[in-house]
Amino acid sequence: MPNPESPEPDYERLAEEFGTPLFVYDAQVVERSHAALAGALPDGVDIMYSLKANPNISLCALLGSLGAGAEVSSHAELVTALRAGIAPEDVIFLGPGKSTGELEACVDAGIAALVCESLDEVERLDALVGRRGSAPFPVMLRVNPSFTARGQGLAMGGKPRQFGIDEVAVRDAKRRLGDLTGVRVVGIHAYMGTRFLDHTSVVRNTERILGLAESLAADLGVSLDAVDFGGGLGVAYFAHENDPDMAGLGRGMREAVADFRSRNPHCRLMMESGRYLTAASGTYVVRVREVKESMGELFAVADGGTNHHMAAVGVGSFAKRNFPVRRLGATEGADTREYSVTGPLCTPNDLVAKKVPLPEVRAGDLLGIGRSGAYGPTASPGLFLSHGYPAEVLVDRGRAHLVRLPDTTEDLLGRQRLVRIR
Repeated sequence: MPNPESPEPDYERLAEEFGTPLFVYDAQVVERSHAALAGALPDGVDIMYSLKANPNISLCALLGSLGAGAEVSSHAELVTALRAGIAPEDVIFLGPGKSTGELEACVDAGIAALVCESLDEVERLDALVGRRGSAPFPVMLRVNPSFTARGQGLAMGGKPRQFGIDEVAVRDAKRRLGDLTGVRVVGIHAYMGTRFLDHTSVVRNTERILGLAESLAADLGVSLDAVDFGGGLGVAYFAHENDPDMAGLGRGMREAVADFRSRNPHCRLMMESGRYLTAASGTYVVRVREVKESMGELFAVADGGTNHHMAAVGVGSFAKRNFPVRRLGATEGADTREYSVTGPLCTPNDLVAKKVPLPEVRAGDLLGIGRSGAYGPTASPGLFLSHGYPAEVLVDRGRAHLVRLPDTTEDLLGRQRLVRIR
């Protein structure tokens, strides 16, 4: 992933203006990340931004302006993408357990396709469209392949999963699907896993999914108009990790797609990406409230922690590994000591970083947790201890835009109703 080429945001000024805790996103880093991915993909492969990584509407609008479509998994994400200006024909909706209201919203919006996670879901949608008397609605079948992937941080396919339809069941579904009139199968979706750092794994997954899509389309007797081959491209968070080799990805993807394209010149190809597009752009900024020593270990207790950034506990790792953490404004080369960085929560699990070397930390200092643009507030227990969610700021060439107001006590209590029963 490209390194920032412009001066980084003035975190002290932002903290004074907007308060802390605070998520800061650098728009130019988002732009460079998108450009790096787009440059590595063959012409005609659409990037679908996965809103689950960061659903802030201003980030969605930025990525939409750069040419990204949207992959959404809830009604709120669908509305977010559309309000951000992403065209319905560039939106797909996936995820298990969709509600009837979500199915209706997809039909009303006229999105590119609804990705069905079960044959029962296909039939539910078929009945809904039939009751409306609408034209057949495009669906993609999410397949849980028989093969597995290597190199991912979290497996999403190739094993017993709530996601998708087992490959063998899809192959046996020709007659069942042929009886439906309210839906039109337009393609195949598969997603093997997330946080791939080795580009060869992504290339190999793409090759296998494209081959699987052709085989399934032939078995089902349907036209192959679209294939979403997932993606799951990761970023390096921890020591001894490296970002994906984008030049190598480009070479491999061009070769993987070329043969398929020669046989399916009109098929729309899609690659999903959330983490890669946004992670590097974000810094979680907290202010240290107290530095204390306990049994020989130093703790920097800050005003925000895992209630806003649960991903920092280790992104699915069994062993604690630290996100990149630094004391903002510190002089390079200063002597360091080890600090465990915590938030204000009443749980020992509120450990943002364990024994990380930092220049001397004092109360009032700002700490920045890097690579925090993905899976921050959206994957964290923001209501724990009723601290609420923090402000979010998008910085574009030195100009700061407040893109999310911080929760207030009244915001939190305003959704509740006091009933005195004694």
